[in-house]
Amino acid sequence: MIARWQRWFVVVWCLTALGWTTFAAQHSVGWLVGGWAVLVGGHALVLAAEFVASALVNRREEGPHASASDLLRAWWAECLLSPRIWAWRQPFRSTALPDHFPATDGRRGVVLIHGFSCNRGFWLPWLQRLTSQGRYVVAVDLEPPLGSLDGFVQTVDEAIRQVRTATGLPPMVVAHSMGGLVARAWWCRTRGAQPVHRIVTLGTPHAGTWTARIGRAASSLEMRIGSPWLAALAHAQQGCEPARFTCWFSNCDNMVFPMHTATLPGADNRPAHGLAHVELAFDAAVMNGTLALLDED
Repeated sequence: MIARWQRWFVVVWCLTALGWTTFAAQHSVGWLVGGWAVLVGGHALVLAAEFVASALVNRREEGPHASASDLLRAWWAECLLSPRIWAWRQPFRSTALPDHFPATDGRRGVVLIHGFSCNRGFWLPWLQRLTSQGRYVVAVDLEPPLGSLDGFVQTVDEAIRQVRTATGLPPMVVAHSMGGLVARAWWCRTRGAQPVHRIVTLGTPHAGTWTARIGRAASSLEMRIGSPWLAALAHAQQGCEPARFTCWFSNCDNMVFPMHTATLPGADNRPAHGLAHVELAFDAAVMNGTLALLDED
């Protein structure tokens, strides 16, 4: 569903660009350039607003605080990366790399869980790397996109069971943003019936996020700071068998802030300061550090 929505968005954008070019060509170069500046740079302005909000909110918290140059670099990285995700990989390449089911070789498998407004196409670089390593890997699609987080638990449970049955080993779960909350909800709702090696979250709003107040989807309401859903999840997790969590977080995250909301008490909380929200999932150091956990006891 996300792929269809985003394909339509790209089509509408292209038709708008064509229509504006045709119209503006009859007027002046200024009209043409101005329109294209809005079409091409509009998402950069939205991202800039997110980074400003993140900086202001994080300033009220304990540091380390991002410098202006850190925020500018992270903003530019997100400007370049976001169109590749939402205008190419997810709408047109989500099925380009299938889940990888090699012959079992005694190595651990991986389950990948995407975040809000995403699909499995988000994970293409991870799928490429894990497939090249011969790892058993499944990347789920969370549907329907605007549904409650609890509605995704069954999808995650089926993927984890599949990987564990095939490899004979508890898999490692890697989740970006909202996907980390789905992983936690799965762990609590199933009460650890299916063991996992580790749950790694990348920029997950474990304690909610300021930006969720803007959304109106069921999952957005659940991701608001202080939401009843988050409170119930924290309470439920206290009664579950403990799971090993590794939580990556950043002081330049433009979607999950204040930055401490991406950490969990008692978890292996790892700073990746200077990285933007989407960038966090594809940073070489973060990816290498995460994949190194596969072979740890």
